[in-house]
Amino acid sequence: MRMKSHKEDIQSLIRSWECAIQNGDMEGILAHHSESVLMFDVPESLQTVGIDDYRKTWELFFRYGAPSQEVFVIEDLRITASDEVAFATGLLRIGGSSEPVCRLTLGLTKRNGQWQIEHEHHSAPHQLNS
Repeated sequence: MRMKSHKEDIQSLIRSWECAIQNGDMEGILAHHSESVLMFDVPESLQTVGIDDYRKTWELFFRYGAPSQEVFVIEDLRITASDEVAFATGLLRIGGSSEPVCRLTLGLTKRNGQWQIEHEHHSAPHQLNS
């Protein structure tokens, strides 16, 4: 019997998080984030530190769009993992966009046998005027 790989465990965690966002399930959204999570997001502020402030970013997100299957969709998910540290990247369709409009990077650590998200980074490309 083959055990699940780190990549499979992390993919399952990320897809569970994605589903929680789509369903507006705040406890599911927070479930796999560390208490000291650090997030860089597209809207202000420059950074969000800690699970309580992280929760507030999702409250803001849902003020601009009701939970739905199209509110937050991760495409092109790529995962790199060792035994204790991992990162994942993907492209995001948000708010019903038909194409990805944002980038996502997650940094994870494995503590007490469980993966948790330590760092979350959302970014959007901006065209420079030449």
